[in-house]
Amino acid sequence: MNTQARDLIVLGSGPGGYVAAIRAAQLGRKVSIIERDELGGICLNWGCIPSKSLLRAAQLYHDMKRADQFGFKTDSIKVDFPRVIDRSREVAGKLSGGVSYLMKKNKIEVIAGHGSIDAGNKIHVKDSAGKSTTYSYKDIIIATGARPRPFPGAEIDGEVAHTYRTALEYKRLPQKLLVVGAGAIGVEFAYFFHTLGARVTLVEMFDQILPVEDTEIAQALRKLLEKEGMTIKTGAKITDFKQTSKNASAVIQSGDSEEKWSGDCALLAIGVLPNTEDIGLEKAGIKTDRGFIVVDQYLRTNVPNHYAIGDIVPGPQLAHKASHEGLIAAEAAAGKSLHAMDYSNIPSCTYCQPQVASIGLTERAVKERGLKYRVGKMPFSAIGKAIAIGEPEGMIKVIIDDEIGEVLGVHILHSEATELIAEAGIIRSHEGIAASVLETIHPHPTLSESMAEAMALALGRPINF
Repeated sequence: MNTQARDLIVLGSGPGGYVAAIRAAQLGRKVSIIERDELGGICLNWGCIPSKSLLRAAQLYHDMKRADQFGFKTDSIKVDFPRVIDRSREVAGKLSGGVSYLMKKNKIEVIAGHGSIDAGNKIHVKDSAGKSTTYSYKDIIIATGARPRPFPGAEIDGEVAHTYRTALEYKRLPQKLLVVGAGAIGVEFAYFFHTLGARVTLVEMFDQILPVEDTEIAQALRKLLEKEGMTIKTGAKITDFKQTSKNASAVIQSGDSEEKWSGDCALLAIGVLPNTEDIGLEKAGIKTDRGFIVVDQYLRTNVPNHYAIGDIVPGPQLAHKASHEGLIAAEAAAGKSLHAMDYSNIPSCTYCQPQVASIGLTERAVKERGLKYRVGKMPFSAIGKAIAIGEPEGMIKVIIDDEIGEVLGVHILHSEATELIAEAGIIRSHEGIAASVLETIHPHPTLSESMAEAMALALGRPINF
């Protein structure tokens, strides 16, 4: 079998893979990217991007229903649910085409097929017709992403039982929906379907929704969602899940109590699994731990010239984390590493309404570490811009070191939380302190003023609250 020589190969074209490929090309590498499905990976085609299109539709619908507060009369608003889904697919298709353009612009070779790594810096690629081609390489960056975790007893049929993948193209609005798992994906879909008219029950095995977020923020979001009519069960698990061609049923168990549920649809959002099977890791001698590829702070595996990024390595399974890892891996492979990956400063975002965004330590984590700290909590009901735009719900909570004012964590609940969190990331990456935030002039009226106001509260110097 003939072997074709390549310089750098990237296995997978998601937000980690295609970013790594572009950065490597910028550094002068000849890059080939292998993709078995669609350019852009799960995030662009079946995750982050299309789901945000759906969530925007839900937000618009919610805003139109309260348009009378702003002086507009909207007597009849109807949901064209198939069109809502179609638009999200159109958005994904447009951006997937954008990735294809970026590949051409940066002279990156795209190889279609499933790649399996072999010993000796080789990879076999089988295309859709079954033809196999072997490539050798100097370096490889593995970025094969993740897939939904299966739920015991459920058959994902795209009609009654769903994961996020099938829900993104389901064109019928459920009447009664069970969402299992209240992480970011579960909460986002629960909000979307509930806002458009489904009766949603959201179940989480941990004691709070959004278990990785600050408890106070998660509890505040829960109250707002329940106020809108959503049913939420925490500290609960699903047993006896059953499905037919038309409906699903389950038992929701909370401690010693049990509650029967039945409806026409269930969305199972209990996490994702790394795609590390059937890609030749064993043959290449690449070390894994519980399904994840073991890497160092520069995304290097235990095998020289082999790097791994994204959902297949430990850490938060987030698109922006994968993209940044891609930059670091590409630079490391080129011998031009500028900085190591900092897993302590990755923003977390949930795009329901109101949104949740955070970075750094939760108050719970600060207490567990025994740190001395101060908290500043600024409600958006005291921020002029928030009141003016009709979005006074939520708060910004900052946690600072008691001695020097180091910003340990920032947690935001607001309709624009995911846009506001970037300032906190910059503060922390530059080792900023609360006082320096106060010395930075924030424009008025803006939502960003909330950051300075919360810092002032933490320092005992409040002005507007």
